[in-house]
Amino acid sequence: QVQLVESGGGLVQAGGSLRLSCAASGRAFSVYVMGWFRQAPGKERDFVAAISQRTVYADFVKGRFTISRDGAKNTVYLQMNNLKPEDTAVYYCAATNRGVATSSAGNYDYWGQGSQVTVSS
Repeated sequence: QVQLVESGGGLVQAGGSLRLSCAASGRAFSVYVMGWFRQAPGKERDFVAAISQRTVYADFVKGRFTISRDGAKNTVYLQMNNLKPEDTAVYYCAATNRGVATSSAGNYDYWGQGSQVTVSS
């Protein structure tokens, strides 16, 4: 079993930055692919970014968000710059020890509790 603990969400003005962190514990040695998804009120959960041997980004965050990982700490980060009000959502960390970085939520086996990001205009 893998536990994912997110941190770093909050309230920021448009144009500002936030960095989300997701620490994996438990059988973290087996986790290979880590990703971020987000869900706004009344909307479906959307893919944001993922990382394995490659990185994958949703089109709407390219050039603004960067995903990275610290293997020694079993932690993945999402640096979010130039935030927009439409980025407001609960952001979820996800992980799997199968496959490669993918945008499909069904490919991920473990999920964090979510971290609220609110961007004011």
